Amino acid sequence: MVAAIVAEVRPKMLEFAALLPLFAILGALLIGAISPGPSFVYIVRTSVAQSRQDGLGGALGMGVGAFIYGVLALAGLHTLMSEAGWLYTGLKLAGGLYLIYLAVKIFRGAKEPVAVGEAAGGAGQVRRSFWRGLATQLSNPKIVAVFGAVFAALLPQHPPLWLDLAVPPLIFVQETAWYSVVALAFSSPHPRRVYLRAKRWIDRAAGLVIGALGVRLVLEAR
Repeated sequence: MVAAIVAEVRPKMLEFAALLPLFAILGALLIGAISPGPSFVYIVRTSVAQSRQDGLGGALGMGVGAFIYGVLALAGLHTLMSEAGWLYTGLKLAGGLYLIYLAVKIFRGAKEPVAVGEAAGGAGQVRRSFWRGLATQLSNPKIVAVFGAVFAALLPQHPPLWLDLAVPPLIFVQETAWYSVVALAFSSPHPRRVYLRAKRWIDRAAGLVIGALGVRLVLEAR
């Protein structure tokens, strides 16, 4: 009787154990996404200052960026960065300079009025929000370190093919879903009214935060 129960339960336990690395990787990356950073600041400001559609476009860009890093991590990103330190340094420098450029643009536009609403921004504007979201995600080399470390620590030494195929799309869904939630939350009427009343100071604060992150990356690259 006991042997029959064990024989029946064991395959299910093995199936669950095979899923543990997937859950661990997704959980660790979700914690990293939730932690405030330039990507979060960009989505919040875009959703409040422009429109819900622009925020969702930026969220899609974040998801595509995470998908790209997921594919690179599976291809041995951690080993590459360990052996080619100059490449990681170059990414830090390029990412830092882009964040500084983005910060200056936000800070200089703090005094400019904005017209917001659910219909604000056409397809062209949403596309720009997507590409800016993608560039913001890719410009943060900290993500390289996070993805590399998470995959190096949690990915099995010889992962099954299904795991390699499942991880990048699931990372895309997870990152897009999280930043879409942020976009939907901050594009609602109350946050937008708060932003419009204090646009100058909120934009300046966002510019300073993103600029500080960019300067930090440039200094680390040195």
